[in-house]
Amino acid sequence: MLKHLAISNYALIDSLSITFDDGFSVITGETGAGKSILLGALGFVLGERSDSSIMLDETKKCTVEATFVVDNERFKSFFEANDLDFEEELILRRELTPTKKSRAFINDTPVTIQQLKELGSQLVDIHSQHDSLLLTNADFQLKIVDDAADNTLLLVDYQKVYNSFVTLRNELKRLREMAQKNVAENDFLAFQLDELIKADLQENEYEEVSQRLELLENAEEVKTLLAQSLSSLSESEYSILNQLNDLKSSVDRLRRYIPQAEQYLERIDSTKIELKDIAQDLDSLQDSTQFDTDSLNEIQERFDLIQRLMMKHHVSDYVELLKIREELQQKVGAFANIDEEIAKKEQELKRCEKELTKHADNLSDKRKKVKVSFEKSVTEILRQLKMPHAVFEIEISEFSNSSENSKFTITGKDRVRFLFSANKGIAPDDMSRVASGGELSRLMLAIKAVAAENAYIPTLIFDEIDTGVSGEVASKLGDIMQKMGENLQIVSITHLPQIASKAKNHFFVYKDESEQKTRSCIRQLSHDERVTEIAKMLSNDKITPEAIKAAEVILDFSR
Repeated sequence: MLKHLAISNYALIDSLSITFDDGFSVITGETGAGKSILLGALGFVLGERSDSSIMLDETKKCTVEATFVVDNERFKSFFEANDLDFEEELILRRELTPTKKSRAFINDTPVTIQQLKELGSQLVDIHSQHDSLLLTNADFQLKIVDDAADNTLLLVDYQKVYNSFVTLRNELKRLREMAQKNVAENDFLAFQLDELIKADLQENEYEEVSQRLELLENAEEVKTLLAQSLSSLSESEYSILNQLNDLKSSVDRLRRYIPQAEQYLERIDSTKIELKDIAQDLDSLQDSTQFDTDSLNEIQERFDLIQRLMMKHHVSDYVELLKIREELQQKVGAFANIDEEIAKKEQELKRCEKELTKHADNLSDKRKKVKVSFEKSVTEILRQLKMPHAVFEIEISEFSNSSENSKFTITGKDRVRFLFSANKGIAPDDMSRVASGGELSRLMLAIKAVAAENAYIPTLIFDEIDTGVSGEVASKLGDIMQKMGENLQIVSITHLPQIASKAKNHFFVYKDESEQKTRSCIRQLSHDERVTEIAKMLSNDKITPEAIKAAEVILDFSR
């Protein structure tokens, strides 16, 4: 339930703090005093859209904070899904900075506005004068029945299986489309793969073939360069190695006169050894290098084949060509096993549909079990509200969807419709066609009164749901809300003394014009203040002794 509401710098509210109690409470006050502003602030902290014009002083931060006492079991899934720490005293806070930046918090942890709104919708139901139109919405009707049937946990289990069912169904559809439409494409892919497999492409082959081809194409020049290198190094009369021998001889004689020349001999020997190794390698290379024409033709053909394949597949990198071969193997392999995959998915879908049907049947059974008692309870309340011939029925039928989407939806297999008739002898029909605005308003109250027995939401707020009623009907409305307060926290904004007198707690909204700017304020009334306020409501703001007496009587009678 809502325990505390603190508001600062919001519309006409400078700073305001209210503590709420359980049961049934009312809020009264003159038109324009700020009752709607109070609800607007509560909607703001529950995640509703904000307008930057709500700030009383645009140089200061606007803050609304609501404290709730909540039940762990009801909200456990939300806190787990959003990785938030649960506490029985839950604090929602929303801020709007002077720069018009909105921030939201749950127990001082920053959250998105969407998360705030999702949690807020589970904490408070604010029913405005126009919300009765929701009653004609099929999703709302189904939710009302599910709340009455206590289907929350069953629905969570069903939706887990339903999501798996939809995923499997989409996968099977994709495989079937692939099997039907991609036959020609697969033939083409198989042809391309066969061509690449026959080419027998090897890792790093392109580089090796390129190098070999360049060597063979320049065979004469390579031979000449090898011969020249060997001649310069070791084979000619004036070769480098012969000159090194002459150098060594000269340095050897020199060391008799310059002792440190000894070290040059060692370095010359080292150089000779290295050059002899190079000469041997060049000689071996000359013997081993093949320059035959047949080899050139073979390498040229191989190089041309690889080039054609790279051009055909629009790649300039040999590694990319190998990747294309792998991808083609995967695609062709997948298509080759597609019939097996389809059969496998069909079996999985069949098992999932069987489990889904079981969950859907459980939901449907509970909905049908609660149907009669819910209809009866709503009809009884409608008759209390001076609708003696009212008939309310709930029609539950299965979707007759024979398309590929099957008969299942995210909420089960049932279609729920509320049927209504206010007049004697007239068969109940879809309420969107037969119910007037006033009838919808009373019907909504009756439905929520029955739903309150199941504590479908912790806090229910009515914003002038009594518009257009008076006298005995107003008194009955008060009785119904008083009874609803046994299961829920009920807060009603009202102008009717018959309803205000039935409340456990009475709050009064008023304007303070003592300073330069008008401010909206609220306070909880004592018993004597309640007598005065109800007397004003009874006598159109003229407090007479008779009105005071009547207010005392109506308050005593309502206890």
